[in-house]
Amino acid sequence: MSQRKVGVLLSYASEAVQILTALVYTPIMLRLLGQSEYGLYQLVYSIVAYMSLFSLGFGSSYMRFYSRFKAKNDEKEIARLNGMFMTIFLVISGICIICGIVLILNIEAVMGDGLTAAELSKSKILMALMVFNMAISFPASVFNCNTTAHEQFIFQKGLLIAQKILNPFLALPLLLLGYGSVGMVVITTVLTVAAFGCNAVFCLKKLKIKFIFKGFKLSLLKEMWGFTFFIFLNQIIDQINWNLDKFLLGRMVGTTGVAVYGLGAHINTLYLQFSTSISNVFVPKVNKIVAESDDDNLLSELFTKIGRIQFLVLGLILSGFIFFGQPFMHFWGGAGYEKSYNIALWLTVPATVPLIQNLGLEIQRAKNKHKARSVVYFCVVIANIGLSIQLIKKFGVSGAAIGTAISITLGTILFMNWYYHNKLGINIIYFWKNIAKFIPALSVCAIVGILINEFVPLYSLVNLGISICVYALVYIIAMWKLGMNKEEKDMILGMFRRKKSK
Repeated sequence: MSQRKVGVLLSYASEAVQILTALVYTPIMLRLLGQSEYGLYQLVYSIVAYMSLFSLGFGSSYMRFYSRFKAKNDEKEIARLNGMFMTIFLVISGICIICGIVLILNIEAVMGDGLTAAELSKSKILMALMVFNMAISFPASVFNCNTTAHEQFIFQKGLLIAQKILNPFLALPLLLLGYGSVGMVVITTVLTVAAFGCNAVFCLKKLKIKFIFKGFKLSLLKEMWGFTFFIFLNQIIDQINWNLDKFLLGRMVGTTGVAVYGLGAHINTLYLQFSTSISNVFVPKVNKIVAESDDDNLLSELFTKIGRIQFLVLGLILSGFIFFGQPFMHFWGGAGYEKSYNIALWLTVPATVPLIQNLGLEIQRAKNKHKARSVVYFCVVIANIGLSIQLIKKFGVSGAAIGTAISITLGTILFMNWYYHNKLGINIIYFWKNIAKFIPALSVCAIVGILINEFVPLYSLVNLGISICVYALVYIIAMWKLGMNKEEKDMILGMFRRKKSK
Protein backbone atom coordinates (compact mmCIF):
# COMPACT_ATOMS: atom_id res chain seq x y z
CA MET A 1 0.00 0.00 0.00
CA SER A 2 1.34 3.44 -0.92
CA GLN A 3 2.49 6.05 1.59
CA ARG A 4 -0.46 8.25 0.52
CA LYS A 5 -3.11 5.58 1.17
CA VAL A 6 -1.54 4.58 4.47
CA GLY A 7 -1.28 8.27 5.30
CA VAL A 8 -5.04 8.70 4.83
CA LEU A 9 -5.75 5.67 7.05
CA LEU A 10 -3.32 6.89 9.71
CA SER A 11 -4.83 10.38 9.51
CA TYR A 12 -8.22 9.00 10.39
CA ALA A 13 -6.67 6.70 12.99
CA SER A 14 -5.06 9.80 14.51
CA GLU A 15 -8.40 11.60 14.69
CA ALA A 16 -10.10 8.47 16.09
CA VAL A 17 -7.44 8.31 18.83
CA GLN A 18 -7.96 12.00 19.61
CA ILE A 19 -11.72 11.59 19.84
CA LEU A 20 -11.49 8.48 22.01
CA THR A 21 -9.02 10.10 24.38
CA ALA A 22 -11.14 13.28 24.43
CA LEU A 23 -14.24 11.24 25.32
CA VAL A 24 -12.49 9.79 28.36
CA TYR A 25 -9.98 12.52 29.29
CA THR A 26 -11.96 15.74 28.73
CA PRO A 27 -14.74 15.06 31.32
CA ILE A 28 -12.12 14.18 33.94
CA MET A 29 -10.06 17.25 33.04
CA LEU A 30 -13.09 19.56 33.20
CA ARG A 31 -14.03 18.33 36.65
CA LEU A 32 -10.48 18.47 38.02
CA LEU A 33 -9.86 21.96 36.62
CA GLY A 34 -13.24 23.51 37.28
CA GLN A 35 -15.09 25.83 34.89
CA SER A 36 -13.14 28.96 35.86
CA GLU A 37 -9.65 27.49 35.35
CA TYR A 38 -10.67 25.75 32.13
CA GLY A 39 -11.95 29.11 30.88
CA LEU A 40 -8.65 30.74 31.87
CA TYR A 41 -6.69 28.07 29.97
CA GLN A 42 -8.84 28.62 26.86
CA LEU A 43 -8.50 32.41 27.16
CA VAL A 44 -4.69 32.38 27.40
CA TYR A 45 -4.45 29.87 24.56
CA SER A 46 -6.64 32.05 22.32
CA ILE A 47 -4.25 34.99 22.87
CA VAL A 48 -1.01 33.05 22.34
CA ALA A 49 -2.50 31.42 19.22
CA TYR A 50 -2.24 34.79 17.48
CA MET A 51 1.55 34.41 17.59
CA SER A 52 1.28 31.70 14.97
CA LEU A 53 0.75 34.63 12.59
CA PHE A 54 4.47 35.38 12.91
CA SER A 55 5.03 32.56 10.41
CA LEU A 56 3.73 35.07 7.82
CA GLY A 57 2.41 32.18 5.73
CA PHE A 58 5.92 30.99 4.77
CA GLY A 59 5.26 27.43 5.91
CA SER A 60 2.41 27.00 3.42
CA SER A 61 4.60 28.17 0.55
CA TYR A 62 7.35 25.59 1.07
CA MET A 63 5.60 22.89 -0.96
CA ARG A 64 5.16 25.15 -3.99
CA PHE A 65 8.84 26.08 -4.25
CA TYR A 66 10.06 22.59 -3.28
CA SER A 67 7.94 21.10 -6.10
CA ARG A 68 9.45 23.57 -8.58
CA PHE A 69 13.05 22.68 -7.71
CA LYS A 70 12.26 18.97 -7.43
CA ALA A 71 10.82 18.96 -10.96
CA LYS A 72 14.18 20.31 -12.13
CA ASN A 73 16.03 17.81 -9.88
CA ASP A 74 17.97 20.76 -8.43
CA GLU A 75 19.16 19.42 -5.05
CA LYS A 76 21.37 22.44 -4.40
CA GLU A 77 18.46 24.86 -4.67
CA ILE A 78 16.38 22.61 -2.40
CA ALA A 79 19.16 22.73 0.20
CA ARG A 80 19.33 26.52 -0.15
CA LEU A 81 15.53 26.65 0.21
CA ASN A 82 15.79 24.62 3.44
CA GLY A 83 18.45 26.98 4.75
CA MET A 84 16.38 30.04 3.90
CA PHE A 85 13.28 28.65 5.62
CA MET A 86 15.20 27.61 8.72
CA THR A 87 16.83 31.06 8.99
CA ILE A 88 13.47 32.81 8.62
CA PHE A 89 11.80 30.64 11.23
CA LEU A 90 14.63 30.96 13.76
CA VAL A 91 14.30 34.75 13.50
CA ILE A 92 10.53 34.45 13.89
CA SER A 93 11.02 32.21 16.93
CA GLY A 94 13.12 34.92 18.57
CA ILE A 95 10.49 37.58 17.80
CA CYS A 96 7.82 35.31 19.29
CA ILE A 97 9.73 35.04 22.59
CA ILE A 98 10.25 38.82 22.78
CA CYS A 99 6.55 39.49 22.15
CA GLY A 100 5.64 36.87 24.76
CA ILE A 101 7.76 38.67 27.37
CA VAL A 102 6.02 41.96 26.52
CA LEU A 103 2.59 40.32 26.89
CA ILE A 104 3.47 38.78 30.24
CA LEU A 105 4.76 42.10 31.60
CA ASN A 106 1.49 43.76 30.53
CA ILE A 107 -0.90 40.92 31.37
CA GLU A 108 -3.35 43.13 33.28
CA ALA A 109 -3.89 45.41 30.29
CA VAL A 110 -4.27 42.44 27.92
CA MET A 111 -6.79 40.52 30.03
CA GLY A 112 -8.89 43.49 31.18
CA ASP A 113 -10.93 43.57 34.38
CA GLY A 114 -12.64 40.19 34.02
CA LEU A 115 -9.96 38.20 35.91
CA THR A 116 -9.11 37.92 39.60
CA ALA A 117 -5.58 38.51 40.98
CA ALA A 118 -5.02 34.73 41.30
CA GLU A 119 -6.16 34.17 37.71
CA LEU A 120 -3.84 36.90 36.44
CA SER A 121 -0.91 35.30 38.28
CA LYS A 122 -1.62 31.86 36.82
CA SER A 123 -2.16 33.32 33.35
CA LYS A 124 1.45 34.59 33.36
CA ILE A 125 2.78 31.05 33.92
CA LEU A 126 0.47 29.59 31.28
CA MET A 127 1.44 32.27 28.79
CA ALA A 128 5.19 31.75 29.35
CA LEU A 129 4.88 28.01 28.69
CA MET A 130 2.61 28.44 25.67
CA VAL A 131 4.87 31.09 24.14
CA PHE A 132 7.87 28.77 24.47
CA ASN A 133 5.82 26.00 22.87
CA MET A 134 4.91 28.31 19.99
CA ALA A 135 8.53 29.43 19.54
CA ILE A 136 9.65 25.79 19.21
CA SER A 137 6.97 25.08 16.61
CA PHE A 138 8.44 27.52 14.04
CA PRO A 139 11.81 25.81 13.35
CA ALA A 140 10.07 22.44 13.81
CA SER A 141 7.78 23.25 10.87
CA VAL A 142 10.76 23.14 8.48
CA PHE A 143 11.32 19.46 9.22
CA ASN A 144 7.58 18.76 9.17
CA CYS A 145 7.31 20.38 5.71
CA ASN A 146 10.18 18.22 4.45
CA THR A 147 8.50 15.05 5.74
CA THR A 148 5.32 16.02 3.86
CA ALA A 149 7.25 16.93 0.70
CA HIS A 150 8.89 13.48 0.71
CA GLU A 151 5.44 11.91 1.33
CA GLN A 152 6.69 10.10 4.44
CA PHE A 153 3.18 9.96 5.88
CA ILE A 154 3.64 6.74 7.88
CA PHE A 155 6.31 8.32 10.08
CA GLN A 156 4.57 11.72 10.20
CA LYS A 157 1.13 10.43 11.14
CA GLY A 158 2.55 7.76 13.44
CA LEU A 159 4.40 10.43 15.41
CA LEU A 160 1.21 12.49 15.62
CA ILE A 161 -0.75 9.50 16.95
CA ALA A 162 1.92 8.91 19.60
CA GLN A 163 1.65 12.54 20.74
CA LYS A 164 -2.13 12.36 21.00
CA ILE A 165 -2.01 9.14 23.03
CA LEU A 166 0.76 10.29 25.37
CA ASN A 167 -0.67 13.76 26.09
CA PRO A 168 -3.66 12.74 28.24
CA PHE A 169 -1.84 9.80 29.84
CA LEU A 170 0.99 12.05 31.02
CA ALA A 171 -1.19 15.05 31.89
CA LEU A 172 -3.75 13.16 33.97
CA PRO A 173 -1.36 12.26 36.84
CA LEU A 174 -0.34 15.92 37.11
CA LEU A 175 -3.99 16.96 37.20
CA LEU A 176 -4.69 14.43 39.96
CA LEU A 177 -1.73 15.80 41.90
CA GLY A 178 -3.24 19.28 41.71
CA TYR A 179 -0.99 20.97 39.14
CA GLY A 180 -4.03 22.03 37.10
CA SER A 181 -3.75 23.77 33.74
CA VAL A 182 -0.05 24.48 34.30
CA GLY A 183 0.67 20.74 34.44
CA MET A 184 -1.29 20.22 31.21
CA VAL A 185 0.73 22.85 29.35
CA VAL A 186 4.04 21.49 30.71
CA ILE A 187 3.24 18.05 29.23
CA THR A 188 2.22 19.59 25.89
CA THR A 189 5.50 21.51 25.77
CA VAL A 190 7.60 18.43 26.59
CA LEU A 191 5.88 16.44 23.83
CA THR A 192 6.38 19.31 21.35
CA VAL A 193 10.12 19.34 22.05
CA ALA A 194 10.29 15.53 21.77
CA ALA A 195 8.41 15.54 18.44
CA PHE A 196 10.74 18.27 17.17
CA GLY A 197 13.75 16.08 18.00
CA CYS A 198 12.26 12.99 16.34
CA ASN A 199 11.38 14.95 13.19
CA ALA A 200 14.84 16.48 12.99
CA VAL A 201 16.61 13.13 13.38
CA PHE A 202 14.34 11.49 10.78
CA CYS A 203 14.89 14.25 8.22
CA LEU A 204 18.66 14.47 8.73
CA LYS A 205 19.41 10.75 9.04
CA LYS A 206 16.70 9.03 7.00
CA LEU A 207 15.77 11.62 4.33
CA LYS A 208 19.32 13.05 4.17
CA ILE A 209 18.01 16.60 3.75
CA LYS A 210 20.67 19.31 3.40
CA PHE A 211 20.86 22.94 4.48
CA ILE A 212 22.79 25.71 2.75
CA PHE A 213 22.84 28.91 4.81
CA LYS A 214 24.42 31.19 2.24
CA GLY A 215 23.79 32.51 -1.22
CA PHE A 216 20.13 33.28 -0.63
CA LYS A 217 18.50 34.79 -3.70
CA LEU A 218 16.72 38.04 -2.96
CA SER A 219 14.52 37.53 -6.02
CA LEU A 220 13.32 34.17 -4.64
CA LEU A 221 12.58 35.71 -1.25
CA LYS A 222 10.66 38.53 -2.95
CA GLU A 223 8.64 36.05 -5.02
CA MET A 224 8.05 33.94 -1.94
CA TRP A 225 6.73 36.93 0.02
CA GLY A 226 4.44 37.87 -2.87
CA PHE A 227 3.02 34.36 -2.72
CA THR A 228 2.81 34.04 1.07
CA PHE A 229 1.42 37.48 1.92
CA PHE A 230 -2.12 36.43 1.07
CA ILE A 231 -1.69 33.13 2.92
CA PHE A 232 -0.60 35.26 5.88
CA LEU A 233 -3.74 37.35 5.45
CA ASN A 234 -5.78 34.16 5.44
CA GLN A 235 -4.09 33.05 8.67
CA ILE A 236 -5.16 36.32 10.27
CA ILE A 237 -8.71 35.57 9.19
CA ASP A 238 -8.60 32.04 10.65
CA GLN A 239 -7.26 33.33 13.96
CA ILE A 240 -10.02 35.94 14.16
CA ASN A 241 -12.67 33.37 13.24
CA TRP A 242 -11.64 30.75 15.79
CA ASN A 243 -9.99 32.73 18.64
CA LEU A 244 -11.38 36.27 18.75
CA ASP A 245 -14.69 35.05 20.19
CA LYS A 246 -12.92 33.70 23.30
CA PHE A 247 -11.02 36.96 23.74
CA LEU A 248 -14.21 39.05 23.45
CA LEU A 249 -16.05 36.74 25.86
CA GLY A 250 -13.14 36.93 28.32
CA ARG A 251 -13.44 40.71 28.43
CA MET A 252 -17.24 40.97 28.21
CA VAL A 253 -18.53 37.87 30.03
CA GLY A 254 -15.64 36.33 32.03
CA THR A 255 -13.82 33.00 32.23
CA THR A 256 -17.02 30.95 32.71
CA GLY A 257 -18.34 32.23 29.37
CA VAL A 258 -15.03 31.35 27.73
CA ALA A 259 -15.25 27.84 29.21
CA VAL A 260 -18.75 27.22 27.81
CA TYR A 261 -17.75 28.53 24.39
CA GLY A 262 -14.41 26.70 24.56
CA LEU A 263 -16.02 23.28 25.03
CA GLY A 264 -18.30 23.82 22.04
CA ALA A 265 -15.34 25.11 20.02
CA HIS A 266 -13.38 21.99 21.05
CA ILE A 267 -16.00 19.84 19.29
CA ASN A 268 -15.58 22.05 16.23
CA THR A 269 -11.78 21.70 16.38
CA LEU A 270 -12.02 17.90 16.32
CA TYR A 271 -14.47 18.21 13.43
CA LEU A 272 -12.10 20.47 11.48
CA GLN A 273 -9.17 18.11 11.97
CA PHE A 274 -11.11 15.15 10.61
CA SER A 275 -11.42 16.96 7.30
CA THR A 276 -7.94 18.46 6.96
CA SER A 277 -6.24 15.20 7.89
CA ILE A 278 -7.14 13.66 4.52
CA SER A 279 -6.70 16.75 2.31
CA ASN A 280 -3.20 17.34 3.74
CA VAL A 281 -2.10 13.97 2.36
CA PHE A 282 -2.93 15.13 -1.19
CA VAL A 283 -0.97 18.41 -1.04
CA PRO A 284 2.06 16.99 -2.94
CA LYS A 285 -0.21 15.45 -5.61
CA VAL A 286 -2.06 18.75 -6.21
CA ASN A 287 1.21 20.64 -6.59
CA LYS A 288 2.52 17.97 -8.95
CA ILE A 289 -0.59 18.17 -11.20
CA VAL A 290 -0.39 21.97 -11.36
CA ALA A 291 3.36 21.96 -11.99
CA GLU A 292 3.21 19.35 -14.76
CA SER A 293 -0.10 19.86 -16.62
CA ASP A 294 -2.41 22.26 -14.74
CA ASP A 295 -5.33 20.12 -15.96
CA ASP A 296 -8.59 21.60 -14.58
CA ASN A 297 -10.59 18.47 -15.40
CA LEU A 298 -8.15 16.31 -13.46
CA LEU A 299 -8.23 18.75 -10.53
CA SER A 300 -12.07 18.87 -10.60
CA GLU A 301 -12.22 15.07 -10.44
CA LEU A 302 -9.76 14.94 -7.53
CA PHE A 303 -11.59 17.82 -5.78
CA THR A 304 -14.90 15.94 -6.08
CA LYS A 305 -13.44 12.55 -5.16
CA ILE A 306 -11.84 13.84 -1.96
CA GLY A 307 -14.92 15.95 -1.18
CA ARG A 308 -17.18 12.88 -1.30
CA ILE A 309 -14.85 10.89 0.95
CA GLN A 310 -14.75 13.76 3.42
CA PHE A 311 -18.54 14.08 3.31
CA LEU A 312 -18.96 10.36 4.09
CA VAL A 313 -16.99 10.80 7.31
CA LEU A 314 -18.19 14.27 8.30
CA GLY A 315 -21.82 13.40 7.50
CA LEU A 316 -21.79 10.65 10.14
CA ILE A 317 -20.18 12.92 12.75
CA LEU A 318 -22.39 15.95 12.11
CA SER A 319 -25.73 14.17 11.74
CA GLY A 320 -24.93 12.02 14.78
CA PHE A 321 -24.10 15.11 16.83
CA ILE A 322 -27.32 16.84 15.72
CA PHE A 323 -29.43 13.93 16.99
CA PHE A 324 -27.42 12.87 20.03
CA GLY A 325 -25.23 15.87 20.85
CA GLN A 326 -27.40 17.38 23.58
CA PRO A 327 -27.51 14.31 25.86
CA PHE A 328 -23.87 13.60 24.96
CA MET A 329 -22.80 17.08 26.15
CA HIS A 330 -24.86 16.54 29.32
CA PHE A 331 -22.76 13.50 30.25
CA TRP A 332 -19.47 14.68 28.75
CA GLY A 333 -19.30 18.31 29.89
CA GLY A 334 -21.44 18.09 32.99
CA ALA A 335 -23.36 20.83 34.75
CA GLY A 336 -22.82 24.36 33.48
CA TYR A 337 -22.00 23.38 29.88
CA GLU A 338 -25.55 22.98 28.50
CA LYS A 339 -25.12 25.84 26.01
CA SER A 340 -21.96 24.25 24.56
CA TYR A 341 -24.18 22.06 22.33
CA ASN A 342 -25.67 25.11 20.60
CA ILE A 343 -22.20 26.67 20.28
CA ALA A 344 -20.91 23.52 18.58
CA LEU A 345 -23.83 23.47 16.12
CA TRP A 346 -23.43 27.14 15.17
CA LEU A 347 -19.76 26.44 14.38
CA THR A 348 -19.85 22.99 12.77
CA VAL A 349 -22.93 23.17 10.51
CA PRO A 350 -21.78 26.10 8.29
CA ALA A 351 -18.17 24.86 8.45
CA THR A 352 -19.13 21.58 6.75
CA VAL A 353 -19.21 23.08 3.24
CA PRO A 354 -15.68 24.55 3.30
CA LEU A 355 -14.43 21.39 5.01
CA ILE A 356 -15.55 19.06 2.22
CA GLN A 357 -14.00 21.55 -0.23
CA ASN A 358 -10.74 22.23 1.60
CA LEU A 359 -8.62 20.59 -1.10
CA GLY A 360 -9.51 23.75 -3.02
CA LEU A 361 -7.23 25.71 -0.69
CA GLU A 362 -4.26 23.69 -1.89
CA ILE A 363 -5.35 24.07 -5.53
CA GLN A 364 -5.51 27.85 -5.07
CA ARG A 365 -2.03 27.97 -3.57
CA ALA A 366 -0.57 25.67 -6.20
CA LYS A 367 -2.05 27.91 -8.93
CA ASN A 368 -1.04 31.07 -7.01
CA LYS A 369 -4.68 32.24 -7.11
CA HIS A 370 -5.33 32.52 -3.38
CA LYS A 371 -5.19 36.33 -3.22
CA ALA A 372 -8.86 37.14 -3.93
CA ARG A 373 -10.06 34.68 -1.29
CA SER A 374 -7.87 36.25 1.36
CA VAL A 375 -9.00 39.80 0.58
CA VAL A 376 -12.72 38.92 0.59
CA TYR A 377 -12.39 36.84 3.78
CA PHE A 378 -10.53 39.66 5.48
CA CYS A 379 -13.35 42.13 4.73
CA VAL A 380 -16.02 39.68 5.93
CA VAL A 381 -14.18 38.87 9.17
CA ILE A 382 -13.50 42.52 10.02
CA ALA A 383 -17.25 43.13 9.70
CA ASN A 384 -17.79 40.07 11.92
CA ILE A 385 -15.84 41.67 14.80
CA GLY A 386 -18.38 44.46 15.18
CA LEU A 387 -21.26 42.04 14.61
CA SER A 388 -19.99 39.62 17.28
CA ILE A 389 -19.69 42.38 19.89
CA GLN A 390 -23.32 43.38 19.35
CA LEU A 391 -24.51 39.76 19.29
CA ILE A 392 -22.64 38.96 22.55
CA LYS A 393 -24.39 41.92 24.20
CA LYS A 394 -27.76 40.57 23.03
CA PHE A 395 -27.38 36.78 23.20
CA GLY A 396 -24.37 36.25 25.47
CA VAL A 397 -22.07 33.31 24.70
CA SER A 398 -24.24 32.09 21.79
CA GLY A 399 -23.93 35.51 20.10
CA ALA A 400 -20.21 34.97 19.49
CA ALA A 401 -20.86 31.68 17.68
CA ILE A 402 -23.71 33.19 15.61
CA GLY A 403 -21.37 35.97 14.39
CA THR A 404 -18.80 33.39 13.32
CA ALA A 405 -21.49 31.33 11.55
CA ILE A 406 -22.57 34.38 9.52
CA SER A 407 -18.95 35.07 8.58
CA ILE A 408 -18.41 31.48 7.41
CA THR A 409 -21.61 31.48 5.34
CA LEU A 410 -20.82 34.72 3.51
CA GLY A 411 -17.14 34.02 2.88
CA THR A 412 -16.37 30.32 2.71
CA ILE A 413 -19.69 29.13 1.27
CA LEU A 414 -21.24 31.77 -1.00
CA PHE A 415 -18.14 33.55 -2.28
CA MET A 416 -15.82 30.54 -2.50
CA ASN A 417 -18.20 28.37 -4.53
CA TRP A 418 -18.57 31.21 -7.03
CA TYR A 419 -14.78 31.69 -7.08
CA TYR A 420 -13.97 28.00 -7.52
CA HIS A 421 -16.31 27.71 -10.51
CA ASN A 422 -15.66 31.02 -12.28
CA LYS A 423 -12.03 31.81 -11.52
CA LEU A 424 -10.24 28.60 -10.54
CA GLY A 425 -11.60 26.25 -13.21
CA ILE A 426 -13.16 23.79 -10.74
CA ASN A 427 -16.47 22.37 -11.95
CA ILE A 428 -18.60 23.18 -8.87
CA ILE A 429 -21.85 22.07 -10.54
CA TYR A 430 -20.31 18.63 -11.10
CA PHE A 431 -19.13 18.66 -7.45
CA TRP A 432 -22.55 19.43 -5.96
CA LYS A 433 -24.32 16.95 -8.25
CA ASN A 434 -22.06 14.26 -6.83
CA ILE A 435 -22.61 15.41 -3.23
CA ALA A 436 -26.41 15.49 -3.84
CA LYS A 437 -26.29 11.74 -4.55
CA PHE A 438 -25.96 11.26 -0.76
CA ILE A 439 -29.43 12.78 -0.12
CA PRO A 440 -31.44 9.47 -0.27
CA ALA A 441 -29.08 7.86 2.27
CA LEU A 442 -29.19 10.93 4.52
CA SER A 443 -32.99 10.95 4.39
CA VAL A 444 -33.11 7.39 5.76
CA CYS A 445 -30.68 8.36 8.54
CA ALA A 446 -32.72 11.46 9.40
CA ILE A 447 -35.90 9.39 9.81
CA VAL A 448 -34.09 6.93 12.10
CA GLY A 449 -32.55 9.77 14.14
CA ILE A 450 -35.94 11.47 14.62
CA LEU A 451 -37.62 8.19 15.66
CA ILE A 452 -34.88 7.44 18.20
CA ASN A 453 -35.21 10.92 19.72
CA GLU A 454 -39.00 10.52 19.85
CA PHE A 455 -39.22 7.10 21.50
CA VAL A 456 -35.92 6.46 23.34
CA PRO A 457 -35.03 8.24 26.62
CA LEU A 458 -31.53 9.39 25.70
CA TYR A 459 -30.60 10.85 29.09
CA SER A 460 -29.53 7.38 30.11
CA LEU A 461 -25.90 6.55 29.35
CA VAL A 462 -26.73 2.97 28.27
CA ASN A 463 -29.59 4.09 26.01
CA LEU A 464 -27.46 6.83 24.50
CA GLY A 465 -24.58 4.46 23.75
CA ILE A 466 -26.85 1.85 22.15
CA SER A 467 -28.70 4.52 20.12
CA ILE A 468 -25.46 5.98 18.76
CA CYS A 469 -24.26 2.51 17.71
CA VAL A 470 -27.61 1.73 16.03
CA TYR A 471 -27.58 5.09 14.21
CA ALA A 472 -23.97 4.57 13.06
CA LEU A 473 -24.87 1.12 11.70
CA VAL A 474 -27.90 2.53 9.84
CA TYR A 475 -25.70 5.31 8.42
CA ILE A 476 -23.07 2.86 7.15
CA ILE A 477 -25.68 0.56 5.54
CA ALA A 478 -27.60 3.48 4.01
CA MET A 479 -24.45 5.02 2.55
CA TRP A 480 -23.29 1.67 1.18
CA LYS A 481 -26.64 0.90 -0.45
CA LEU A 482 -27.79 4.38 -1.51
CA GLY A 483 -24.87 6.80 -1.39
CA MET A 484 -21.46 5.37 -2.29
CA ASN A 485 -20.31 4.84 -5.88
CA LYS A 486 -18.46 1.82 -7.24
CA GLU A 487 -14.99 3.39 -6.88
CA GLU A 488 -15.58 4.18 -3.19
CA LYS A 489 -16.89 0.67 -2.50
CA ASP A 490 -13.94 -0.89 -4.34
CA MET A 491 -11.54 1.24 -2.32
CA ILE A 492 -12.99 -0.04 0.97
CA LEU A 493 -13.23 -3.65 -0.22
CA GLY A 494 -9.66 -3.40 -1.51
CA MET A 495 -8.39 -2.44 1.93
CA PHE A 496 -10.09 -5.46 3.49
CA ARG A 497 -8.75 -7.77 0.76
CA ARG A 498 -5.20 -6.56 1.32
CA LYS A 499 -5.58 -7.01 5.05
CA LYS A 500 -6.92 -10.56 4.56
CA SER A 501 -4.14 -11.51 2.16
CA LYS A 502 -1.50 -10.33 4.64
